[in-house]
Amino acid sequence: MTQVTEKRRPISDNVDENKEYLNDRLGVGTSFDIGAHEYFIGSTKVVMYYINGFADSHLVSNIMRDLNDLRSRDVHSNIFDYLFYKYIPYFQLEKVTKTDEFMDKLLVGQVGLIIDRSSEAIIMDTKILPVRSPQEPDTERIVRGAHDGFTEALVINTVLTRRRIRDERLRFEILQIGERTKTDVAVAYLQDVANPQIIDTLKERLQNIQIDGIPMAEKTVEEFIIGKTLNPFPMVRYTERPDVAAVHLLEGHVLIYVDNSPSVMITPATYFHHVQHAEEYRQTPVVGAYLRWVRFFGIFASLFILPIWLLLVMHPSMIPDSLHFLGIKNKGSIPLLAQFLLAEVGLDLMRMAAIHTPTPLSVAMGLLAAILVGDVAIKVGLFAPEIILYLAVAAIGMFATPSYELSLANRLVRIFLILMVGFFATPGLMIGLTLVLIGLATTRSLNTPYLWPFIPFNYKGFLDVMVRLAVPSKNNRPSIVRSQNSSRQ
Repeated sequence: MTQVTEKRRPISDNVDENKEYLNDRLGVGTSFDIGAHEYFIGSTKVVMYYINGFADSHLVSNIMRDLNDLRSRDVHSNIFDYLFYKYIPYFQLEKVTKTDEFMDKLLVGQVGLIIDRSSEAIIMDTKILPVRSPQEPDTERIVRGAHDGFTEALVINTVLTRRRIRDERLRFEILQIGERTKTDVAVAYLQDVANPQIIDTLKERLQNIQIDGIPMAEKTVEEFIIGKTLNPFPMVRYTERPDVAAVHLLEGHVLIYVDNSPSVMITPATYFHHVQHAEEYRQTPVVGAYLRWVRFFGIFASLFILPIWLLLVMHPSMIPDSLHFLGIKNKGSIPLLAQFLLAEVGLDLMRMAAIHTPTPLSVAMGLLAAILVGDVAIKVGLFAPEIILYLAVAAIGMFATPSYELSLANRLVRIFLILMVGFFATPGLMIGLTLVLIGLATTRSLNTPYLWPFIPFNYKGFLDVMVRLAVPSKNNRPSIVRSQNSSRQ
């Protein structure tokens, strides 16, 4: 009860009382980065609160200089209105009446003024965001087109989106999540296009998040939105490209922006949203369709080439004479199934090592892995040469998958199919594929069928997935988003 009362505590008209309370709550004098500067405007005492590194020192210094030049005869009886409406030379001003609101604004980098004989405080949004420049994301590179990308600052990400959609009906509704982190989360949508039911569902689930903080940003938010699940497949699509975000907004999707994260969540998302890449739309339709099918082949190879090859090796009679070279000449010193599992774990170890290895040492690490792990392991009989070959092909297909989350899910499916083949041979492969297909067919992302437009079948949607259609021929928005306005003309 006391905590609730303290949170609703109004700002007192006694500046010393406010100062004592705020200094204690904010840790002024204990935390080196939180400052409280006292000065007088005429005969009125004012306390300015700020955070070092957040506040624009040049701008704040200019404001203080102008205020210090005021004399008592220049200030009217209502000093708060006089400062707010006339003498503070800045346009981003706000009034607050509660101490918790004052502290919340301060802790996101704004500057606050507590004025004697006033039960209101002035908030000045003079923060400087410590962010990197909008560089092209590493996981979504393209040859032609825009090379900017989202950053860790929410306001910059919204600007990058508005730069591409100059529509007054574009909405960014902001919420705060986390009792301690108070992380800003924005729900973005086109007001006359997006499905209101999806918008309301997302906002309700976001508002119901009860946790002290979300330091892992968008991934924590996703887990609260989607709920507890053992399904490895991604239920939302992530992008760090403003053009990709803009395209999905125009289609009727609802996007979620989380402060401190360069990744934007696209909802609702299906399996086939994760197999498309921006590069396909930066080339002619024919070339884009070719690139898409090459990616499809890579995804197919990453999933099935190892289980099918293992099945053929375990049952050589199934190999046609024309494909006799697919067999294995030297099986190595350990069982084939164990070789596959060791190779899969080794591939993941090398991938993680490459991520964590400093750039100057990454080349040396790659040579070390290729020579020692690959060549020497084959020579000593630990692995069959064919296993390394087909594993490399599967790895290339995995890295060609546009969605990093989908590639990791496909990795788990591949290991599952390998185990089913290793223990149950052909029936195991059939049962494994059936279980995976049933699992995907019954999966829903925000009440959206995950395998749409394949299950349930939609001809136009399926054609758009299989072939990169020219944009002028796509007159309608995807039916899966259930948009208010289906026409794009």
